Amino acid sequence: MMFKSIDRRFLFAIFALLSIGLMMIASAGVVYGQVRFGDGYYFFKQQLLGLGVGVIFLYIFQRIDYRAWQRFVVPIFFVALGLLVLVFIPGIGTTVYGAARWVEIGPVSFQPSEVMKLSIILYLAAWLSMKGRRKTADFFEGLVPFLVILSVVGFLIIKQPDTGTLGLIFLISLSIFYASGASVKHIFGLFLAGLAFLMLLIKMAPYRMQRFLVYINPDHDPQGSGYQMMQALLAIGSGGLFGEGLGQSRQKFNYLPEPVTDSIFAVLGEEFGFVGAVVVILLFLFIAWRGLLIASRVPDGFGRLVAVGIISWIVFQAFINMAAISGLIPLTGIPLPFISYGGTSLAVLLAAVGILLNISKNVQ
Repeated sequence: MMFKSIDRRFLFAIFALLSIGLMMIASAGVVYGQVRFGDGYYFFKQQLLGLGVGVIFLYIFQRIDYRAWQRFVVPIFFVALGLLVLVFIPGIGTTVYGAARWVEIGPVSFQPSEVMKLSIILYLAAWLSMKGRRKTADFFEGLVPFLVILSVVGFLIIKQPDTGTLGLIFLISLSIFYASGASVKHIFGLFLAGLAFLMLLIKMAPYRMQRFLVYINPDHDPQGSGYQMMQALLAIGSGGLFGEGLGQSRQKFNYLPEPVTDSIFAVLGEEFGFVGAVVVILLFLFIAWRGLLIASRVPDGFGRLVAVGIISWIVFQAFINMAAISGLIPLTGIPLPFISYGGTSLAVLLAAVGILLNISKNVQ
């Protein structure tokens, strides 16, 4: 049987989120798709395509022994760096809403930053597992080279610019670094430095400052920078306990910006209410538990750190998205894993899930 020895409960939770995602994209994107492309189910069809590619990746990667990736982490990482550079090359890189985040090669269009998320997990897991806990905890052998790696990746991502993805990669990397045996003092120092750098980035860009001001005061500029947050909170508040019902969202009728991507959790809250939102949150918490259980039982350091990295990716991205659209943190533009529209994100996430499922075959 194809899934005989993998963690089937983990896989079930993933497919439950994928099913919710397809349902919500079909509902949230019907008006947006009609306005932009003349097809109410445009986003649903495109997501099905991304899901098909992702499921193929999941199937292939869950069959590849995860230890085989350790031999190829350096070329994979440098290819991912090269793809990040391509976004700045005219004719290849594509700028959307003032951000250079896409690469178009023939008919294929994708976001290199999504590839980087997986590649940096594999690279850090291989490098830190070979280094050992004693050297990882050392300032010069552990912290300094770790900062160099993050600085190179961070420079290319902030040039796009994509502050949300930079923050997410920072948190993923920090989780792997901590799990590998890094000094708690170094982790704490990195976290404080990250917060200071974030505040600097906010001060340097007016649009980031506007988002921060909206976070502090949701009524700030309700027809401008605060519009998305106000509409999102209105959608979530309108849902009540059980929601308005599938397809009954009013905010998706060109009131709520980005209803199929950044704001899809708000539409879900409006249509399925507090209960629906809690179900999604519990599914992500269940995935976190199963993933960390896998990580704790893997016999080798590389597999353990890869598992920690992938679970950190899924969980941090999910809760950043939900917290941002609920007004708990500033808006980031990060999609909700397995639910938001986005073929590149979905395909790479499912590839990562495939690797984690292969790791689950080797737990003790």
